[in-house]
Amino acid sequence: MEEESFQAINDNSPFIAWIHNISLNQQKYMKSKFKELDLGHDVRYIMFIYDNPNCSQEDLVNMFGQSKGNIAKTLKKLEDQGFIRREVNPENRRKYMLNTTEKGNNLVPEYRKLSKEWEKEVGISEEDIEIKKRIKEIAIKGMKLIEDN
Repeated sequence: MEEESFQAINDNSPFIAWIHNISLNQQKYMKSKFKELDLGHDVRYIMFIYDNPNCSQEDLVNMFGQSKGNIAKTLKKLEDQGFIRREVNPENRRKYMLNTTEKGNNLVPEYRKLSKEWEKEVGISEEDIEIKKRIKEIAIKGMKLIEDN
């Protein structure tokens, strides 16, 4: 198998295919390290809640571009697994404030540590800071483009 066509990625592939490939492979690596948790991409919600205490379900909908139903279903699962808790917002009793539990608080630093190790193994370094900034800009523009439509 030629390196250029590994996992159906080649020079003619769209840029987003490369990003998707990186994401999938990082996710597979992380899943292999956290086999007992079976979180997959759901860990991103735990991390967002960890970084944004008292955030709302609507914040997750806006950040990740998922439907309210999908977010609600995932939050229920994460709550049942003991990673997050939902508390009624005293300023709006129809909304919940989301926070990580002790289990979630313990997971995030360990997950980030292993994620940094993965980045190092695949060759992502501090020297790639400009690439990271540019990809973040593209991601933000992509979210805004969806909001505007």
